[in-house]
Amino acid sequence: MSKVSVILVNYRGADDSIAAARYIQQCDWKSEDFEIVVVDNDSGDGSYEKLCAELPDCVVVQSGANRGFAGGCNFGVAQSSGDIIAFLNNDARPHEQWISEAVRVLESDSTVGCVACKVLDWEGQKIDYVGSSLTWYAMGYKEGDDREDTGEFDSPKNVLFPTGASMFVPRALYEDLGGFDERFFMFYEDVDFGWRVNLAGYDVRYVPTSIAYHRHHATMDKHADQSRELFLLERNALMSMYKNYGTDLLRTAFTPALMLSLKRAQAYAQEKLDEESQGLWDSTDTALTSPYAFASFVQMLPSLKQSRADIQGSRKKTDAEIIELMGNTINPLTPQFSYLIAHEQLIDHFHVRRHFPSRSRVLIVTGDFIGDKMAGPAIRVWEMAKLLGREYDVRLCTMNVNNDENIREMPGEGFELWSSKDSRTLRAHTDWADIVVFQGFLLENAPWLRYDREKIVIADIYDPMHLEQLEQSRNFDPAKRERNLSDTVSVLNNQLYAADYFLCASEKQRQFWLGQLASLGRLNQLSLAGSSPESLIGICPFGLSDEKPVQTEHAIRGAIDSIGMDDKVIIWGGGVYNWFDPITLVRAVNAMKDKHPDVRLYFLGMKNPNPDVPDMKVAAQTVALSDELGLTDRFVFFNHDWVPYNERHNHLLDADVAVSTHFEHIETQFSFRTRILDYLWAGLPIVATEGDSFGNILEQEGIGISVKPYDVEGLAAALEALLYDEARAQECRKNVERFAQQFRWSKTLAPLIDFCRQPRKAPDLP
Repeated sequence: MSKVSVILVNYRGADDSIAAARYIQQCDWKSEDFEIVVVDNDSGDGSYEKLCAELPDCVVVQSGANRGFAGGCNFGVAQSSGDIIAFLNNDARPHEQWISEAVRVLESDSTVGCVACKVLDWEGQKIDYVGSSLTWYAMGYKEGDDREDTGEFDSPKNVLFPTGASMFVPRALYEDLGGFDERFFMFYEDVDFGWRVNLAGYDVRYVPTSIAYHRHHATMDKHADQSRELFLLERNALMSMYKNYGTDLLRTAFTPALMLSLKRAQAYAQEKLDEESQGLWDSTDTALTSPYAFASFVQMLPSLKQSRADIQGSRKKTDAEIIELMGNTINPLTPQFSYLIAHEQLIDHFHVRRHFPSRSRVLIVTGDFIGDKMAGPAIRVWEMAKLLGREYDVRLCTMNVNNDENIREMPGEGFELWSSKDSRTLRAHTDWADIVVFQGFLLENAPWLRYDREKIVIADIYDPMHLEQLEQSRNFDPAKRERNLSDTVSVLNNQLYAADYFLCASEKQRQFWLGQLASLGRLNQLSLAGSSPESLIGICPFGLSDEKPVQTEHAIRGAIDSIGMDDKVIIWGGGVYNWFDPITLVRAVNAMKDKHPDVRLYFLGMKNPNPDVPDMKVAAQTVALSDELGLTDRFVFFNHDWVPYNERHNHLLDADVAVSTHFEHIETQFSFRTRILDYLWAGLPIVATEGDSFGNILEQEGIGISVKPYDVEGLAAALEALLYDEARAQECRKNVERFAQQFRWSKTLAPLIDFCRQPRKAPDLP
């Protein structure tokens, strides 16, 4: 077996380093075949003495100065004796097979010069490192960072660089390449090293079975100096590109990269200046990071020139081979609006895209409110953005006036998040995009898209707004109702006239929309040439999460007064709108309460999070009826707010049965009840009114019971059967689990994903 030396660099983190060393000692590698070298980087806080006392079986050395991560690692390697060198951040812990899996790959494949380990957060839930990417201006970033680890990245692959938090390299190659470049001090030294490994003709292999768990940035927190961090990032990116790019790419990229660095510093400074807690001095300090970075780069230029000559003189791989490993190179990384504009202008002016590949850019626009509390349309575009973000650059933009600019501080999941309230910012976003996917009123705010012959426009018409408007405005005066309906029909017609592709929620909806397309002349010899009418409209139902919900706390049982742990809970998911019939439901509960005093009905949300959605008359009527019958807060309970999207599972999993009842009208026939998907996700038996796409198949699929509209007795009987007949309820739950698989977001949005892979302009549009 090869001898492995594991290098830990400590800077004022002795407790972390001691813990890391003890975790390493639990790896399944013979103790005589590995050593742990702990380098104290001149902590000056008693760390060295504590490390010596607590780790007598490790090699503990003092570096004599704070050499940074790069210098500390090189110093540790010099004190080690292993054939294979491993690096682990001192705020990380390895899996027990961390060493064996990495060494297995290095010993079995001589083309591998470095193993990049899979790194997760400390709990093993979220991704820290599963692959690397590099922008054209040489700033590295990590694939899938901070996403849930679902096993998606569990296949080995070649990457451009590892993360210094967890990596392995043969000693001979490490020494031949000169180790980490100590001029970097910290940040991007792993990018530069992996780049040089590749240029030397070796592969950096991502090995997902060699796993470490990382607390994340514990060392940098001790520096607590954002300006210094920005300085190092800017300078080190310039050094890395200067050393490692071939001549043609360096000529293309260096000048716009330097200009972009200046713009980035200015954007950071403006952001600080805009914060009330920051003063002019802080923002000025930040603005100077880029000039100081360039000055430092120039100071190092003589030594960098020699490094460049050595690297380029012995390189074994071309820039074309390196670019294949860089991932999405046209990634701005920083979300400030003025910076994004500058980024686009620079790559266009210097023709950067001619040399660097870029992914398609998809803009998704909604008029719904985006936040922790979201209704169906917002949830739908959020899930679209997550899935499309795996293959494309994605911006999710809301035009809702109640969303403000701090929406960008929300954690996007592989996509950028924006709000746009004026035509200037909206125009910038549409100009950026190759593909625009939208709901609602985008074309009224961005009329230029109707005549754009380059961009692909996709209209999401899963919600027949004009049919919904018939019911929503039922109580308006006739003139206002007619005006609302006419305006909505006009909006929909504009979408049908202008879009290249459409999304709906069911086969019945698709036939409905084909009729409208035909009436507008969009079914013609050009649009149908070589294709069927159905190919114009993809069926993308509302979906449910690929991950099963796990209850973390009780949100109804024991959490709501008068709802006990053993009560029978019926849940009404989503809002209460005028096209629903909660009145019959409340009367059914009233009919059940004497025979079943443990029955409880819980309304999940009475107030839509989008302030633009008006208060619904039926919601007030429902509360009034419950009060009149003496049911409120005894048998019927109302959440007069809205449950956050990421907390709804705790409510759903507290229920025994889910319910959806509606009036008999045109909206029902063509609707697709999004709340039903949450019921399926939570594995709940369902009681629903006949007439819509789900109500008609409950019994056919064995997932619940359908009842006729307005049938109080029938509804009460159905609820009673699923609440108190445990065998029947259990059979429904089993069938729900089977039936739900077809509605995973990854499946329901497949037509959209497939179309974006091969987008096409509609041939009949003038």
